[in-house]
Amino acid sequence: MVLVLRSSRRRQQDAARQAEEADARLSELIRAQSEMQGRLSAMAESLSTRQSELNQAVSQRLDGMTHRIGTTITEQTKSTHENLRKLQERLAVIDAAQNNIQTLAKDVVGLQAILSNKQTRGAFGQGRMETIIADGLPLGAYSFQSSLSNGTRPDCTIRMPNNAPPLVVDAKFPLEAWNAFREAAASEARRSAAQQFRRDLEVHIKDISEKYLLPGETQEMAFLFVPSESVFAEIHEHFETVVQKAQRSRVVFVSPSLLMLSIQVIQAVLKDQRMREQAHLIQGEVALLMEDLTRLDDRTRKLQGHFLAAQRDVEQIVTSSEKLSRRGAKIGALELEAPEQSETPAETPQTKVVESRTGLLKLRVVDEE
Repeated sequence: MVLVLRSSRRRQQDAARQAEEADARLSELIRAQSEMQGRLSAMAESLSTRQSELNQAVSQRLDGMTHRIGTTITEQTKSTHENLRKLQERLAVIDAAQNNIQTLAKDVVGLQAILSNKQTRGAFGQGRMETIIADGLPLGAYSFQSSLSNGTRPDCTIRMPNNAPPLVVDAKFPLEAWNAFREAAASEARRSAAQQFRRDLEVHIKDISEKYLLPGETQEMAFLFVPSESVFAEIHEHFETVVQKAQRSRVVFVSPSLLMLSIQVIQAVLKDQRMREQAHLIQGEVALLMEDLTRLDDRTRKLQGHFLAAQRDVEQIVTSSEKLSRRGAKIGALELEAPEQSETPAETPQTKVVESRTGLLKLRVVDEE
């Protein structure tokens, strides 16, 4: 009986001791859970701080890229506006030239009516010649009604390049005999009018050769301006001998189109002379232009490097953000791994392990005899 009582008392003591150990373990588990909650709160605060810093860094990077892109777009917009302005100026010049061509076409249409008036003939030829020369040459490259050393006053003198003597242009074309030749119906009258026109034209060519071709003072050749393309063509068709005689006398017939072409050639030669005179200035400007182009290339390459660096930084930021998002998702789902326990099987008594549903808490029940 005493043995039974002792055995029962010992079992009660063992049960009480096991209950105390279970309470101690439960307290330890509660304390560990509290520490785990504190760590989770600290990690959440740390993640929140890092997320805000990450957002701030990303915002600063994006603001910088936006500013650089805006600056580039602004510069390109300015360049586009400047090119459009220059294009409008060129179109305005083309429109003005087209208006001049239309005006000249109207003048050609009404040329016969104007030339029929003897009083307006000389003024018309002079005006046409002056208009063509003034439109094609800069101021100072020509002069009207200037006096020569022999006291004559040619209609126009054109300054030649390389300090050469000026070129004389005469606009007094004998048109009375030409009109009689055009209006003659009978063959005899037409022949007589042609002879009269030939004599008048030869006299005028002789006057130009004697008055305006001065050695050392003027060019060895002079222009006789014919203010009509049709008259110019018919002279070369019906009066070839007069044209050849004029060439031997160093007098050249020029129509409005030929005079315009000659003026353009002279203008190109004068421009080439000015460019040769200012070649050193042009070379200096070209050198400065090359320096500007070199700086522009360096700055463009630097800007490209900034864009590439910004792109790499953004990719790294996105990678870090994705990693943080995955870790936050794991923490939110309590997917934490429990620490491994390494014990020797010989020293470890037979235990029963009970795991929680989440796999974070494990209870080990030890049976003692």
